[in-house]
Amino acid sequence: MACGRRHDDVCVKWRFGCGQNWRILFLLFSLTHLVTGHIRYSIPEEMKKGSLMGNVAQDLGLDLKRLRSGRARIVTGESIQYTELKTDKGILVVNERIDREQLCGDVTPCSFSFEVILENPMELHQITVEITDINDHSPTFKRNSINFEISEIANTGSHFPLTSAEDLDVGVNGLKEYFLTENDNFILKQNSNTDGKKYAEMVLQKPLDRETNPLLSLKLIAVDGGTPQRSGTVNIEITVLDANDNAPVFNQSVYKATVMENSPRDTYVATVNASDADFGLNSIVTYYFSDLNSGLSDLFKIDEKTGVILIKGSIDYEKDKKYELRIQAKDQGGLTDSSKVIIEVTDVNDNAPTISIMSFTSPVSEDAPPGTTIGIINVKDLDSGDNGQVNCRIEQNSPFKIKSNLRNYYTLVTDTVLDRESVSEYNITVVATDAGVPPLSAKQTFHLKVSDVNDNAPAFSQNVYNTFITENNSPGVSVLMLRAKDPDENQNARISYILEDSNIGGSPISEYVSVNAESGVVHAVRSFDYEQIKQLIFVVKAQDGGSPPLSSNVTVKMMIQDQNDNPPQVLYPVQTGGSVVAEMVPRSADVGYLVTKVVAVDVDSGQNAWLSYKLQKATDRALFEVGSQNGEIRTIRQVSDKDAVKQRLSVIVEDNGQPSRSATVIVNVAVADSFPEVLSEFSDFPHDKEYNDNLTFYLVLALAVVSFLFITCLVVIISVKIYRWRQSRILYHSNLPVIPYYPPRYSDTLGTTGTLQHVYNYEVCRTTDSRKSDCKFGRAGSQNVLIMDPSCSGTMQRMQSEKSILDEPDSPLEVRLLTDSSAPQIVCFFKVLLVGLIFN
Repeated sequence: MACGRRHDDVCVKWRFGCGQNWRILFLLFSLTHLVTGHIRYSIPEEMKKGSLMGNVAQDLGLDLKRLRSGRARIVTGESIQYTELKTDKGILVVNERIDREQLCGDVTPCSFSFEVILENPMELHQITVEITDINDHSPTFKRNSINFEISEIANTGSHFPLTSAEDLDVGVNGLKEYFLTENDNFILKQNSNTDGKKYAEMVLQKPLDRETNPLLSLKLIAVDGGTPQRSGTVNIEITVLDANDNAPVFNQSVYKATVMENSPRDTYVATVNASDADFGLNSIVTYYFSDLNSGLSDLFKIDEKTGVILIKGSIDYEKDKKYELRIQAKDQGGLTDSSKVIIEVTDVNDNAPTISIMSFTSPVSEDAPPGTTIGIINVKDLDSGDNGQVNCRIEQNSPFKIKSNLRNYYTLVTDTVLDRESVSEYNITVVATDAGVPPLSAKQTFHLKVSDVNDNAPAFSQNVYNTFITENNSPGVSVLMLRAKDPDENQNARISYILEDSNIGGSPISEYVSVNAESGVVHAVRSFDYEQIKQLIFVVKAQDGGSPPLSSNVTVKMMIQDQNDNPPQVLYPVQTGGSVVAEMVPRSADVGYLVTKVVAVDVDSGQNAWLSYKLQKATDRALFEVGSQNGEIRTIRQVSDKDAVKQRLSVIVEDNGQPSRSATVIVNVAVADSFPEVLSEFSDFPHDKEYNDNLTFYLVLALAVVSFLFITCLVVIISVKIYRWRQSRILYHSNLPVIPYYPPRYSDTLGTTGTLQHVYNYEVCRTTDSRKSDCKFGRAGSQNVLIMDPSCSGTMQRMQSEKSILDEPDSPLEVRLLTDSSAPQIVCFFKVLLVGLIFN
């Protein structure tokens, strides 16, 4: 039972049966990565462009979204694409005019096939479209007329082959039968070849009589079986000859021959032979092809006299596998006979396989799993048998393989895991070879690129980098360039350098060094001091720009190199500013007597800390020497009584740096046998001139400053006393009324809480002839009174205020004097204020 549906006279037929065939389909689908199907449509020829052929989506069971997402498309090996796939509707429509006769000729059934390919996942569906014939051609004859010369003594029943009509239509629309116009002598006999083509012969029914009718004109009508019926006509002109009563006769009714395709011109095929019992000219027989409409006269030729058949054109097995020739033998009297020559063509391996790319994906990700499909190819060989059997392989060793899923279709898949860092591009050459002798092959090269994934972390050339920097460097100086390599590409290979967080001496490492994120250059952020820090150890991370990013670390050891930036420091003898320290040498000291030892250190390292000692100045250079390496001061001769008691040595301590640095120490030596002698001699020991000069300068400066301050204070005090005396005289002789002033209580504005209600009286008594004042605190009162009493031979002032005002240093004290003149009031105000300041 076949599965099928019909829509609008378009028949959809499934190649696979219903019943048990689904199990076979399921097995085939489970053995391949491709989803395949095969449907068949049948349409009439000459349909208008855009006419519906079938609903592919419905027939294949596909969703319209699947057609769009899978980029469904039609793949055909023909130059003309007769169909078009409407992915938005899932239908198949006519794209170009389809002429069955042009497409297939007389081959039936006429069909063409193509494939519908979908991606993600890959699906391949084969569609076959059968083109049915319509009656659009009339039977036609290649000749305008057919001429016969027939002897009047032609035997009744003689056959006269007629030129066949050609109808490009097939089936019921093809040539159906022939009709001959009515006459008295001939009837029409119709025959068919083995290929089903019809041909007609005239059969002489009644002998001819040249004397009665020397010329006959007939019409041969060819009609087809179409609706409406079409026809074609050719004129038959018959000339009646006289006196040849024997027709040629072939020795075989059918001749068979075999030729190889692609045989060269003039290759022998066969020889036909016909004999004529007549004598003389009437026995001479000529041979020719009776059917010229078949086009075989372009492929073969026959010698008219000998009957030898030779190849004239190109014989192609792929076009025609067998030829049938109709040969006619005619004598000089016009009598004829006919025979057949059947020629079979032997195939040779003359067609190399052809490779068509159905689909190819490039680039492919390097992390694609084995078995990933990267391409689909179609391989065809027009030869037959072993010559058409094709085997596909990959030419060179590569991580790919070829798999065959359907007949003539192959998939190119990955065989192993790809690594772009090893091989970034592949030229995959697929070779298709047939089984012919000799075999023919075809090649197709695929250029495949491998896309990168971030599978490699940046790598440094060293695990630890050692670098040196001299102390006292300039901040920002470059110290080292770190370089990491990442075999990935593009963003996955873009490396950023990051300084890892760490602490050195409680401070972050970023306060010491920095790393350029792009170039990897390490810069010193600050100036280093070898005496404080001798090396830095930190970690730099190299991180790529992939997602997710990959990174690696490297340790950097930066050693600080010492500079000679510190002079030697003298530890002994200690240099003091005021006191004199002297080493005592007895006068009985022998040569080499150790006086003292200069001890010095240098905080630098290496040769910068190697110290040497030299005697720079000495009271008596012939008496002492200094050890250049140990700084020991020894006598170089016997001490005598003539040597001075006071000896002053200047020793210079110098390091070995470049440039060298030095320090100078003064060593006082007393040549004496007793301490009192030394004390008497060193009591007037002069100090250093520089020290004495500085001390004198500071003493003079201090004396000048103290003198200036004393004179200034004296002038100010005298001025103040004179001013007070004058003001007291003015107040003593004035009669200005005194108006008491009562300041407001703080409780009125600040509330009762925290205010002091106690009032204290302050009495200030001052006489005109005395500079002494007495301040008496009286008992608490209830009024604020300022009293000036001239009867006490002085001015008495009594001020009364709240205790809270006196306790607060910032509290205002306001006194108002209302007089006739404002100037005395102002003077009085300042006087009161001055008195308060003095006593407070």
